Amino acid sequence: MSLCIVDFRIMMAPRCLLLCLRCRNLLGTRISTQHLSHLMQGCTASLPCEQQTGIMIQMCHYSSVKHLQILTSATDFVSNKSCVLQDPKQAIDLDANVELSALEEIDDEEAVTISVPTALPPLSTSLKDYVDKSETLSKLVQLGVNLWKLEQRPNVGSMLLRLDYDRDVASKLLFLKDIGVEDSRLGYIISHNPFILTQNFENLETRVNYLKSKKFSLETIASMVSRAPYLLSFSVKRLDNRMGFYQQQLNLSVVNTRNIVSRLPRLLCGSLEPVKENLKVCEIELGFKKNEIQHIVLAVPKVLTANKKKLIQIFDLLHNTMKVPHHLIVKFPQVLNTKYLRVKERHLFLEYLGKAQYDPAQPNYIALDNLVSLPDETFCSELVSVKLEDFYLFQKTL
Repeated sequence: MSLCIVDFRIMMAPRCLLLCLRCRNLLGTRISTQHLSHLMQGCTASLPCEQQTGIMIQMCHYSSVKHLQILTSATDFVSNKSCVLQDPKQAIDLDANVELSALEEIDDEEAVTISVPTALPPLSTSLKDYVDKSETLSKLVQLGVNLWKLEQRPNVGSMLLRLDYDRDVASKLLFLKDIGVEDSRLGYIISHNPFILTQNFENLETRVNYLKSKKFSLETIASMVSRAPYLLSFSVKRLDNRMGFYQQQLNLSVVNTRNIVSRLPRLLCGSLEPVKENLKVCEIELGFKKNEIQHIVLAVPKVLTANKKKLIQIFDLLHNTMKVPHHLIVKFPQVLNTKYLRVKERHLFLEYLGKAQYDPAQPNYIALDNLVSLPDETFCSELVSVKLEDFYLFQKTL
């Protein structure tokens, strides 16, 4: 059903209605169709009955399309004082782009259509987008937790967002502080093992009590947890099996086992396969006896977890190039834990000067521990009696 053009005389009569429409469009408030109908009745009250009837007929038609759609222009209204009603398919809905007033009452249907922004972003590839919205993340950042590292690990970011700070995080932090962990190490522990925040209190206490039963002091336990964050994530059975493995494989006493574990607590956390492989390398490929391996491990526990290729490389330099026998390497096992390039550069420099003498029975003997432990300046001035600049110039020739 098409709309006819309303008689100009009829539209000129309810000027108050058109003025209301103009003001409504400028102010951005919403007027329902029922409210508009009351306005028209009030504005046409003084008109003859025929004109009132014509306007009300038009209103009935407008109600059938649910909204009054009027094509009007404020400029045309002021200059020409005319308004033309057109086909609803071509008309502009005045309600379409009007913002809601903060004080306006709305019905239930309109309330359902309103979208409310969520407190947290629905999707993000970085935890930094949630820091300002999440108390847990903001507090972890203050502790020094490296969120960049954690978000690289699968499902860790979503796990942290689900944690409640007071219930899940604060209680675990207090537990760590109670066993002696320093505040400066809390961020490091969580950065490497965020899953400790999901551990059960009973399990944590049971594992700490197990270490106490093995005669580890509370101070030592705190130090071990600070350097090996996953220590308290393993069961008592696993920890006990690891302690027994090192004691049996190296034929160590309880005291010596506790000694190497306290100095290198990651021995209780990592895989045993590299340790077994290094023990075989030391015995079969490097030719050390079992008691010599035991002495080396007690002095330098890192040999058990060292890279196999680097371990073979440094031994080849010491034994085959520098002609250092096994018993001297066992006497100074720290050389197996030093940098290969450092030993090679100093040996070649001593060889260039004619002072590469590592046999304690010969004059001008150079001890292995001095060779690898002294800083460059002390090495040149006290051990070799040359200027530091000469050593640096020699390094450039290599």
